[in-house]
Amino acid sequence: MISKKNLILIIASIGIFVEALDIAIVNLAIPSIQTHYGLTGDAVQWLQTLYVLLYGGFLIIGGKLSDVIGRKTIFMLGAALFLLTSLGAGLSPSFHLLAFFRAVQGLGAALIMPSAFSIVTHTFTEKQERAKAIGIFSSFAAIGSGSGLSLGGIIATYWGWQWVFFMNVPVLALVILLAWIYLEKDVPAKSNSTPDVWSGLLLVLSLLMLSYAVHELGDIGKHYWTLLALTGAIIGSYFVLKHRLTTLESPLIDLSVFKSRVTVNGIVVFMLLGAFFTGYLFLLSIMLQKDMQFSAARAGVTLVPFSILSALFAKFALPYVMKRLNIWQTSIVGMVLMLSGAVLLVLCILNHYNFAALLFSVACVTGLGMTICFTSLSVICVQEVEAKHYGLASSVATTSYFLGGGVGLSLLSLFLKSNAETASVTLTAVLVLGLYAAIGLVWLLIYNRRKSIAFNMA
Repeated sequence: MISKKNLILIIASIGIFVEALDIAIVNLAIPSIQTHYGLTGDAVQWLQTLYVLLYGGFLIIGGKLSDVIGRKTIFMLGAALFLLTSLGAGLSPSFHLLAFFRAVQGLGAALIMPSAFSIVTHTFTEKQERAKAIGIFSSFAAIGSGSGLSLGGIIATYWGWQWVFFMNVPVLALVILLAWIYLEKDVPAKSNSTPDVWSGLLLVLSLLMLSYAVHELGDIGKHYWTLLALTGAIIGSYFVLKHRLTTLESPLIDLSVFKSRVTVNGIVVFMLLGAFFTGYLFLLSIMLQKDMQFSAARAGVTLVPFSILSALFAKFALPYVMKRLNIWQTSIVGMVLMLSGAVLLVLCILNHYNFAALLFSVACVTGLGMTICFTSLSVICVQEVEAKHYGLASSVATTSYFLGGGVGLSLLSLFLKSNAETASVTLTAVLVLGLYAAIGLVWLLIYNRRKSIAFNMA
């Protein structure tokens, strides 16, 4: 018989599994959605851009709300919001409505993730027991992310792209029911301070304006005044946000976490990683189906071995690598693999969509590079932060990853072909993608060299 603690762990883990799954699962359904609504390549990317921007923008608020209002309440609210928006997305008669539901789905995910983690850490209080529970919880998130691409392709082919969203409904309904029955009742917070929601809204609005401005740069002649107005609004939002963060008693983000240059550099590279990996998955899904004429199911099955490779490498090889190399060297290895994946994608296009080059590219990026980069950069971002700020620094790092993904994808869309029926992934788009990884690699190399010089001088 399953103990109550383990049942609570299962409830939280399934919630995070669905949230992690949905980040990736839409990618291989995108060409089907594009064809269904007759969209251009630069228009359909908003499905992912809106999701990651709202997810990243509200992630910190989700964590603070779970502390103030209660983790059970926020978890159930996030799950209910995710359920309703999944249903709405699958039933959407227009792309604009689909994009709206996808955006609000990101908000639901931002409530689920921190509250689910909080549920696990508060349920398992003994040190070793907690570490094991967090490991199981994290593995559900990793499996969800890894299997998303494969499942998305198979579901889109045999059931239709709408079922990429519909499949969430019965699972989340069961999660909400079990959470209502088994999760401990929320205890009201002792602190009277309320989360700085307005700063969170301002942050999301600023990033949406930035993404839209980047998206419209391709038609700067037509949208000159719009871009000028957006630039002014973004600059104004920055100063208002900075004022709030420096003057409020309980701001959205405690700016003291940015005192560490190590943390700042880690966050910058995390943002570049988000731009690269989000863009890579987007381009890969379009290239396989639009340019190489794979069915969504065949594309999904093709990517299954690399999900397995990623899990095996994380379990058996990564700990050994991190023992032999310092954390900066480990992150450099990961970013070299990312850049190699982009170079191989260029060779794939230049050699008339060479399948072997594509497979090696996917192995470098999704099989090895992402696991190394995400793990090492997560450690870097909290390396020199006070223990009491570990949670905040980690949340800011994850937020920067998603925000980088949203803005980076908008920039990438400028270089996609606009015809929905012909080849969409251009060589220029892949070169821009590689530029994200190249900047990240150079950034790491420069900072690692400075650290080495400082260490030798000391």
